[in-house]
Order: sequence, then C-alpha cells, then structure tokens
Amino acid sequence: MTEPTAPPPASDPGRDAQEGVGPRLRRRRKAKRFTLAQTARQAGLSEGFLSQLERGRVSGSVATLQRVAAVLGLTVGELFDESWSDDTALHRYAEASPFRFGTAARKIRLTPKGNNHLEVFLGEFEPGGSTGDEPYAHGDSDELLLVISGRIEVTLGEETHLLGPLDSVSYSSATPHRAREADGGTAQVLWSISPPSY
Repeated sequence: MTEPTAPPPASDPGRDAQEGVGPRLRRRRKAKRFTLAQTARQAGLSEGFLSQLERGRVSGSVATLQRVAAVLGLTVGELFDESWSDDTALHRYAEASPFRFGTAARKIRLTPKGNNHLEVFLGEFEPGGSTGDEPYAHGDSDELLLVISGRIEVTLGEETHLLGPLDSVSYSSATPHRAREADGGTAQVLWSISPPSY
C-alpha cells in the first residue's frame, strides 16, 4: 500500500513546498500525541515510509497523503498550504507554492484559501506522470477535470476516458479517480472542485 517515490531533484521548484510537508506532519502528529507507529498503522503505511515522509526523503501519491492527513485530522489542502487564512481574498500565481504529488506530477492552487465554495488547481504532468498508482476519492463534491494541453487518461471507478486539449469530464469527488499522462509528453490540466473537499 505504500508508494515511495524518489525525492524531487534539487532544481525542482516544488521541492521546498514538498519538503515543508514533513515538519508539518511531524508537528501535527506530536500535537495529537500519536506515535510514529500508531500513525503509520492507522494510515496503512509502514513506519519506515512515514518516517521518511516526515523527513522529506520521499513523496507520496495523493491517496497516500490523504490517508495520513485523515489520521491527523487534516485535509490534503491544509497539509500543503502554509498561507491558509480565512481573510484571504486575493491569490497571486507568482506567489503560489507548487507541490509534488503522485508520480512525476505537481499541483498549484489557483484559488484563495478563503474561498468556501470553489477550489481550482493547475496540474502539471511530466511524461508518464500520474496522480499515483491508486485511485483516490475525497468528500462528495462536484469535480471537473479540464485538459489544457497534452493527453490525459482519466479513470473514474470502472470507466476510463482519454481526453485531449479542452476536453473535460465531470464526476463526484467521492468516485475513486485517477489521472495519467497518456501520450509520452507533458500535460496540463485544471481541477475545479465545488465545494472544496481536497
């Protein structure tokens, strides 16, 4: 069930954001007085993998991070966004912190965290990149995936769809879903989720 991946390269702009997840996980775990073993067991991970995740040595799929966040009473969005503020009404792309997830992929939040009704993410996939080996689900929101460039294979439950530029598919976020770059190139997508549940 674990999904360790190689640490991001030093030149990757998402490295700092990814490495910031570890200390946040560790602080939250200790604040809740959970041991490493207890947290790993409840999240269905090995203790060694969780230790490496806390130290920024590995990254995990969305499904993996979602399980850890759930044990610690966090959402995945809260896990990554260090600028959470209910008063935020403005979001500048130049100040956004991308974060790595899944395999050879990263996300950038495009909406202010104070937005209670909608959240939008820009997803970028390297050749063969994906949201992870496991489909994942979150909440029960309306979710739309729109392909900006490249070709993306989207799996929704038992269905699989191949999407090209400006193709989109909508679904419930409660449906296990997975996205994968399908053409051996790079790809960009937009995820819109209402209400926010990521």
